[in-house]
Amino acid sequence: MDNDRAEGSMKTVKGRIKEGLGKALGDSKMEAEGKMDKAEGKIQNTVGGIKDSLRKNP
Repeated sequence: MDNDRAEGSMKTVKGRIKEGLGKALGDSKMEAEGKMDKAEGKIQNTVGGIKDSLRKNP
């Protein structure tokens, strides 16, 4: 498993938590940051998956 996949998954989880806290606290800035972290994590996870695929199928 590529390091990008692990880091991307962690960023996605962090973003979900941050977004949930932002909603609960009524903090729109924190909620927006959480959404951005989630998106960034998903992209990084996808890049890691592509790297894994390229390594398996040279």
